[in-house]
Amino acid sequence: MKQMPMKHRSEAHVQTVMTNADSISRRSRRGVDSVLLNRHGLVEASITVHMDGETGLRELLEEARDEVAALGLTVLRQNVFGTSARHGAAPMILREIFGHVDWPVTWMEEGDSLGERLTGTRLYAVGGADVRRLRQSDQVVASVFADPYAEYCHVGGVVGLDLTADRQVQTRQVFERMEDVLGLGGMAFRHLVRTWFYNDRILEWYSGFNSVRTQFFRERGTFDGLVPASTGIGGSNYPGAALVADALAIRPHDADTPLVTVQEVASPLQCPATDYRSSFSRAVEIRAPDCRKLLVSGTASIAPSGETVRLDDVPGQVDLTLDVVGAQLRSRQMDWPDVVRAIAYVKRGVYAEAYHERMRARGLPRLPVVVTENDVCRDDLLFELEVDAWQGEAKG
Repeated sequence: MKQMPMKHRSEAHVQTVMTNADSISRRSRRGVDSVLLNRHGLVEASITVHMDGETGLRELLEEARDEVAALGLTVLRQNVFGTSARHGAAPMILREIFGHVDWPVTWMEEGDSLGERLTGTRLYAVGGADVRRLRQSDQVVASVFADPYAEYCHVGGVVGLDLTADRQVQTRQVFERMEDVLGLGGMAFRHLVRTWFYNDRILEWYSGFNSVRTQFFRERGTFDGLVPASTGIGGSNYPGAALVADALAIRPHDADTPLVTVQEVASPLQCPATDYRSSFSRAVEIRAPDCRKLLVSGTASIAPSGETVRLDDVPGQVDLTLDVVGAQLRSRQMDWPDVVRAIAYVKRGVYAEAYHERMRARGLPRLPVVVTENDVCRDDLLFELEVDAWQGEAKG
């Protein structure tokens, strides 16, 4: 990877905390949180850059560049929230700052409210491993690396081939392209463990999207194996598609006796999403000999029977969501300090303070989080949260 310039800053502003028998380390400074998993000479990193409303895109991306360079890592996939990538200006700024961008990037625009401007970027990165880039139509859409147990494919920025087509046609094309990408990496659709779908004007057509997803899952036998954890959220995207998708797939080196396993994790406080015809798992757990990862799907204020509750009550919806996610963490012997990545989606920018206030009131730790303004898949849902949590050794 091309060497990137770094700003000079005092190391006094960087705090490093070691946890989980020193296999996981955390670096924090204003606006930047990095969590590193160290094992077998390989480092996996989750990097979150979350800036205030006065920070522009250039400053945001410079902070991300400096952190990647300081850690000496290779970026696998990146998301940029809360800023427009229309007309090519934002991608051009990204290339100017990083010098060379050969990883998948997904751009998500915020909503149109007049509240606080919310912005941030999320990067997955790795050190000590060879990274292969997978291309479709001359675009990098995936990064693949391996550890001693499995291969991992990070997919990003997948859109349909015909952006003038009907939304559901584009959805089908996205799934077909995702399958083709996995094939380029020597994987199959069954290796998917986590998906993210960003639907332009989601409230107008989420049911149609879910119908296409469900049909594709039936055709590929997904319901006979692992149904991926997922997030479905609203927001326009670059380059103006009806739908853009990200994904994570894992293929163990030994299919007969895999050293990495993935299993669905039920929610103690919510019914399976498939009960109300939404085709995703509430969470999945990835287990390796030296670590565990819990990937919690986008979670909102939904009752065990499947309906939206705490209507028109932003703090109440945040509280219930935190209850549900906390119960999922504890069901796998984890808790909030194990969270390494979080995205909080608010229907209106002004609702961001309700999230921060309820976290403080409950005495929960500050998470490595990006808060962004996007519609959730139901008009009466005001807040949604997704998290990843890591532990450095298998327990339980």
